[in-house]
Amino acid sequence: MDKATLQRIEKLHPLVRDEVKKIIKECNEALTGRAKIRITQGWRSFEEQEKLYAIGRITSGKKVTNAKAGQSIHNYGLAVDICLIIDGKTASWDTVKDWDNDRVADWYECVKIFAKYGWDWGGNWKTFKDLPHFEKKNIQTSKGVVKTTWRNLVKMKRNEDNYVII
Repeated sequence: MDKATLQRIEKLHPLVRDEVKKIIKECNEALTGRAKIRITQGWRSFEEQEKLYAIGRITSGKKVTNAKAGQSIHNYGLAVDICLIIDGKTASWDTVKDWDNDRVADWYECVKIFAKYGWDWGGNWKTFKDLPHFEKKNIQTSKGVVKTTWRNLVKMKRNEDNYVII
């Protein structure tokens, strides 16, 4: 696991950090060729979210998100964006390339591993597909399962580190 990925994991919600480390480890073990997974984005502040939302609306460029501040699961540390790092240096978002020649696209090997842990893939969304995006949809707590929609998360109290208390 590279340094950037580890740093981004440490900013995720504490409840998913170890799980994300396991997922990344499994992905890297499954990708037996030239590709390794990197987290390019994890937790995102409300201010960063507003700047992204403005792209294609207030500032120039193509729209990159439909989520305003508070409406992205990134804002709660329960989502990650990934890329593949090829030969330790080149970032790739190619979802069809099979770098390890096992007849399964490397990206989809990772999609399956994230799904095994209960993470939804933005590539499965009906509108505004977000291929690099994965988000934890349910978290098991002592009080039962919490569905991690932004509408639920935005109402939750936060701890001293500003993470929602789940």
